[in-house]
Amino acid sequence: MIEKTKVYGTWRLARGISKDASGSLRPPPYGGNKAMALLVLREDGRMVSVLCDSRLSIPDTTEREYTSYCGTFSFDGNTLVTRVDACSDPSRFGTDQVRKVRMEGELLVLEPPPREKDGILEHREMFWERVGDA
Repeated sequence: MIEKTKVYGTWRLARGISKDASGSLRPPPYGGNKAMALLVLREDGRMVSVLCDSRLSIPDTTEREYTSYCGTFSFDGNTLVTRVDACSDPSRFGTDQVRKVRMEGELLVLEPPPREKDGILEHREMFWERVGDA
């Protein structure tokens, strides 16, 4: 269980990994090492997350990944739940975005529920490094 105060702050995406259901690696999310992403979790319970593939060009068969959302959040030491009140994807508005949370050293690791991408069930882990206070 992670102490609540350890998640407060401004975080930059260090890396992300994607795996299929068998555990085989898939292309990294948001363009891999070219991802631009920030996560802010404030002590007052507000958060914002913005992630994008910032490669100058992407393959013709690939859609540029981008997502952003914000809202109020709760954290119980293992799970972060955000009630979305603004977002880039209208289908997320008013939903709860649930992420499993763990620490690996100083990195905050968020794991969203599996999702389908390109017809494959994908499991992601996003590794965030603290860059400042919230």
